[in-house]
Amino acid sequence: MLVLPRDLGVLEDLRSKLPATAQEHFLTLALGCIVAMGRRTVIRILWAIRPLADADPSSYHRFFSATHWSLWTLAKVLAAMVLELVPADQPVIMEGDDTVTRHRGKKVFGKGWHRDAVQSSQGHLHMMLGHKWVVLAINVKLFGCSRLWALPVLTALHVPPPKEPRAAAHGQVRRQTKAGKATDKNLSRSKLPVLRKRDGAGVLQPRCKSPCLLLRQMLAVMIHWFPDRKFILLGDGGFASHDLAWFCRRHRRHVTLIARFCPDAALYTLPSDQAPRKRGPRRTKGLRLPSPQESVAAAGKLRETNLPWYGQGRRDVRVFSACGAWYRCRGSGRGAVVPIRWVYGRETKKGGEGYFYSTDPTLSGEQIITWFTERWCIEVTFQEVRAHLGFHTPRQRCRRSVLRTGPCLLGLFTVVSLIYAQIAKKRNVKIHAVPCYAKTEPTFADALVAVRRVIWDQVILPRVPGAAIVAKIPPRLKNPLLDHLTAAA
Repeated sequence: MLVLPRDLGVLEDLRSKLPATAQEHFLTLALGCIVAMGRRTVIRILWAIRPLADADPSSYHRFFSATHWSLWTLAKVLAAMVLELVPADQPVIMEGDDTVTRHRGKKVFGKGWHRDAVQSSQGHLHMMLGHKWVVLAINVKLFGCSRLWALPVLTALHVPPPKEPRAAAHGQVRRQTKAGKATDKNLSRSKLPVLRKRDGAGVLQPRCKSPCLLLRQMLAVMIHWFPDRKFILLGDGGFASHDLAWFCRRHRRHVTLIARFCPDAALYTLPSDQAPRKRGPRRTKGLRLPSPQESVAAAGKLRETNLPWYGQGRRDVRVFSACGAWYRCRGSGRGAVVPIRWVYGRETKKGGEGYFYSTDPTLSGEQIITWFTERWCIEVTFQEVRAHLGFHTPRQRCRRSVLRTGPCLLGLFTVVSLIYAQIAKKRNVKIHAVPCYAKTEPTFADALVAVRRVIWDQVILPRVPGAAIVAKIPPRLKNPLLDHLTAAA
């Protein structure tokens, strides 16, 4: 069994939670994925860590496709490690967002056409064929860093709905006869495509889950695992869902949602107390209020304040906020009302504007905008995972391999960050300077270099052929070799 140094204790804790048959393969693939450069295919990972890969290459492929182990077990341990960096008396800032990776092929599970937010703009829509991953990350401040790091803890794949013809969905199909006329023929139940499946109670379940539903389920898991913590969820415009807001309202003791808002949303007052002698159901909503856009137009001069902004800066922002009840009618005829506080913010110099809301009406408008600006950390995480961990390069196609590879690569970002935090507490970590500009604090590239150096120096080099000769290399020659082997690019 491979023995790891103390600096890699995070990997040792994760390995102990797996079955005995999967522990060595997990550790070999994790170390190889950190050390490898370029694409993160299984063959390239094994090639990068050849002294440790002593099993047959097919067994490492089966680790993702056939070996019995659970991602939930690793996610719970990883989330507990991340929450240790957040004081118990402070709320946990979480971010929910989705990202798209390119993956083509006829037999790839879960692929579909999705909007690429990186290459799309307000006037141009760019679609990408691949996978859409919904990610839940936690904002923490690592040792020696002034900015926040968004560490992913839970990931889910959004599987698009199948594209069946409308006639097949209703039990009919158009057939072309010899005479050239189209006729309808009822299909038997056995020949119908499987559109929905039944659960244990016999209730038909939806064919696919939306990104908002996936994020809501991951949030429910975090509440179940850590009921004593208070969470604040930050979401982009794609997660400005009434269902998600209603879920956070019902669990307001545990979570508060802050996200973008619709300028023309339907807002009402809360229903007043009904007289006990009046018959009929209680009113769900009160009087109609002006939309946020109408309220801002009628407000006139807005309150100006200086708030923290993206990139650790500050901006002069004009703010207007108000409270209201967000109403949505449901299928049963009765609707759900969510008391919210919505905020309008506009930059004084550049003129950028936006509408935001929170399911906690007691928060101030300035606090809502300040917390929402911390959501940009997850965008930095997505960019660094693609650049340094090859998040878009795996080529798995079967169901189990696809569902495991993406969360493992995103979780590896969290593992490397946690290991780097432990190393930085013990000794000074070198910040690799760039000729174009001076770096004032470490980035994920510096964290990856520090972790790779520990793996090469204490794990790989002592196990290569001729390790006794390698140990006698003078530091003046060994350090440049390690700098070349651990380069982040």
